[in-house]
Amino acid sequence: MAFDGLVMAAVAKELSDRLVGGRVEKIQQPNANEVILVIHTREKGKQKLLISAEARDARIHFTTASYINPLAPPIFCMVLRKHLEGGRIRSVAQVGLERILQFTIDSRDELGRPGEKYLFCEVMGKHSNILLVDPDNQTIVDGIHRYSHAVSRYREVLPNRPYLPPPAQDKMDVRKLNEDLFREMMMSEDINFTVSDIFLKKIAGVGPLTCRELVCRAGLPVDYKLEHCGDYELNQLWQQIQRLNLALENGDYQPTLLLDRRDMPLEFSAIDLSHMKAFKRVSSNMNAVLDQYYTKIIRLRQLESFRHSLLQTIRKETGRLKKKISLYQKSLHSAEKADEYRILGELLTANLYQIDQGTEAKVQDFYDPEGKETIIVMDPSLTPSQNAQEFFKKYLKAKNTREAVGVHLTQAEMELNYLEAVETAISQAMYMEDLTEIQNELEEQSYLKPKVQNQRNRIKKETLRPEPLSFLSSEGLTILVGKNNKQNDYLTLRLAGENDIWLHTKDIPGSHVIIRNISGEIPNQTLLEAATLAAWFSKARQSGKVPVDFTFRKYVRKPKGAKPGMVIYDHQQTLYVSPSEELVEQLIPREE
Repeated sequence: MAFDGLVMAAVAKELSDRLVGGRVEKIQQPNANEVILVIHTREKGKQKLLISAEARDARIHFTTASYINPLAPPIFCMVLRKHLEGGRIRSVAQVGLERILQFTIDSRDELGRPGEKYLFCEVMGKHSNILLVDPDNQTIVDGIHRYSHAVSRYREVLPNRPYLPPPAQDKMDVRKLNEDLFREMMMSEDINFTVSDIFLKKIAGVGPLTCRELVCRAGLPVDYKLEHCGDYELNQLWQQIQRLNLALENGDYQPTLLLDRRDMPLEFSAIDLSHMKAFKRVSSNMNAVLDQYYTKIIRLRQLESFRHSLLQTIRKETGRLKKKISLYQKSLHSAEKADEYRILGELLTANLYQIDQGTEAKVQDFYDPEGKETIIVMDPSLTPSQNAQEFFKKYLKAKNTREAVGVHLTQAEMELNYLEAVETAISQAMYMEDLTEIQNELEEQSYLKPKVQNQRNRIKKETLRPEPLSFLSSEGLTILVGKNNKQNDYLTLRLAGENDIWLHTKDIPGSHVIIRNISGEIPNQTLLEAATLAAWFSKARQSGKVPVDFTFRKYVRKPKGAKPGMVIYDHQQTLYVSPSEELVEQLIPREE
């Protein structure tokens, strides 16, 4: 992905066609790096323009996404409102083939006097910025990112400082190239460089994808090196440069978005990327392509960030539990000598009449089938009777420890199993809503501190109905899959009927799966498909063979006080299946 000069040219043309003459109705700044202008136009009505100076996602395009604004607007937002609200856009122009867009806006000052302001949008990676400039004296009114010469020796972005555009790159504008200059440019480079790398280094406005596409359109391999170029190859490359130049002059772009097989965005470009044939294509206007790409990518990042935060909580608690379990197991191991202490105390008691005080006692072991003698080590400072009492004390202590630790160990192991099930659900969650449900569950179980919320949101959260995944089997039966523990409980204990089939991986954290509306014999293919879903939506997703238990829902019950998703069952049978993503994708998702 590269927001190159060619993409900016396509954006500039679309913005110019739709925004010139429009009035700036509203200005918002939802976060520290983004500004939204709501612009009213006669032909298109209200248009929401997003301008981002985020280092990773700097961009400008129309958007349909919704944003939450802070209660108090940032200073830069207030400055833009003061100077630009109510103003009309006179022009939108790209600066050369750079990733800089200049808005010229007619507005009025506090006294109602007409004036003019420039709004520069610089899409430059970590150097991206949004600047309001006074054209009368070319000074900066303000910038969304302020910095002094202590940060940049080239320029300062501070109020009342002169505006300097970003430093020009030593590249050729493709619109000013002729064939002689092109050949001279190519021949001046190292012959070991690839043609696409030379284009990227020497030609303004083209990113890596565009460079590789030009080479491919010339009929050459994408990684073709300059040393293999003869007159024919250079001529073919020059023809592609001319076609690119013609497209720029005519504004004839082919905005393209590439998607993977899960419809997640991979790349975008202002021209068709014919060298990337293995991916789905979405052709639209440049603004729509950018909005779709960034909306999905940013949501995916937010999903991964949310997932990472929840996983950190779970793994911290899991680590704590594993340490406790280890300590409990060590205590149990030490307590295994309880019966040994009892026997030693009884042997001493039974032989008190013949034992003298000392370091050891030799007595007959009446617990031994052969009645052999055994030597008992004693504390010489205590009488034989006192030594026997000490053994009984150790026996009682070890016995009590074994009983108490056994209960705690069982509880800790059950909690660990629960957290492992939660971790699996977090790892496999596909949407923010799924993670939000898990977050609510962790708050209810006191693993997370509940966030402050108003009464309306609390009621909405409590009445929200879980939505398990729903599939249609190849035999036409409904298969439901819980995506987290709360959905598992809802699916198994409330939604499923007594004679529905319930499936779950055997002794492995995973989803509850229900086959609905069973009448008569269980259909084998549907049962296999449901078992495959249970294996896929479990911790054993990457395993070869996974045991999956199945039984009627009426044989599944929840113990009193059990955590969400935890159930017990009987009358089960076991299938062994291989988790298959292909089979899962073949099933038809359906609305319940």
